[in-house]
Amino acid sequence: MKMSRLLLAVSLAFAGTAGSLAPVAHAAAPMAKTSAPAFYRMMLGDFEITALSDGTVALPVDTLLTNIKPEKTRQALGRSFLKPPVETSVNAYLVNTGSKLVLVDAGAGKLFGPTLGNLAATLKAAGYQPEQVDEIYITHLHPDHIGGLAEGEQRVFPNAVVRVDKHDADFWLSQANMDKAPQDAKGFFQGAMASLNPYAKTDRLKPFEGETELTPGIRAVPAHGHTAGHSVYMVESRGQKLALWGDLIHVAAVQFDDPSVTIQFDTDAKAAAAQRKRAFAEAAKQGYLAAGAHLSFPGIGHLRQQGKGYVWVPVNYQPMR
Repeated sequence: MKMSRLLLAVSLAFAGTAGSLAPVAHAAAPMAKTSAPAFYRMMLGDFEITALSDGTVALPVDTLLTNIKPEKTRQALGRSFLKPPVETSVNAYLVNTGSKLVLVDAGAGKLFGPTLGNLAATLKAAGYQPEQVDEIYITHLHPDHIGGLAEGEQRVFPNAVVRVDKHDADFWLSQANMDKAPQDAKGFFQGAMASLNPYAKTDRLKPFEGETELTPGIRAVPAHGHTAGHSVYMVESRGQKLALWGDLIHVAAVQFDDPSVTIQFDTDAKAAAAQRKRAFAEAAKQGYLAAGAHLSFPGIGHLRQQGKGYVWVPVNYQPMR
């Protein structure tokens, strides 16, 4: 009897406190609606590779792609659960060789709209400062690859030397070419001049010509077509290779399956398609890594051939240890 009374007393006491122990309901937390600066880091042999996001831009790729009908583009996008406009990554890549810090492409700065221009912040979030960059290799002089080089008359990377294929420098930095260009293309020339002139004035613009080893382990390979001097950069350490493709590809959902598809931004569409086919075939055959400026961030992976096209296999996420 005494035990029953004790159990009853404990039960009543617990019931009395149950209300205070129940979880308290709160209003829903506000949505943050922002992302942190995006970087991804991996090792390639002895080299440290850091993919840097400059942001994304929504592109109406169904009207921009050429050598394909818009409806077919939309069907291909649908198979990848996409529809135009497609949120398109703008990526740059930082290579730390141990003796040099090399940046490949520099983002859009203020040349391509408010959703881009995040490279400097991303670089700092990744643990580096602009002053530490020794050299900058530019795949080509379109605004989304060079706008981050300068802020007004000031070099964003004050200690860096900029390297770019001479064909691109000669074309885009020419006042005569800008004067005779269509009105809607003049901005490309103006952006190139504004971005490169602060480096040229201080003898920090060093064009190269043809296949060139720019520093041990990084080689420029001509891939002309998208622009007159478009270049791919081959990075190699301890037998591991990474091809930095630049703008060899813009829309993964379409152009991996059909490399013959081109884009309105190509200076020479036929040559651009030929370069893409050659690069895809080599990467698939040799099995090395590749990275694209407009592949979904971090834009690094392998290619596997499938029929007349290719399958993109993104790198498996692995934290640095």
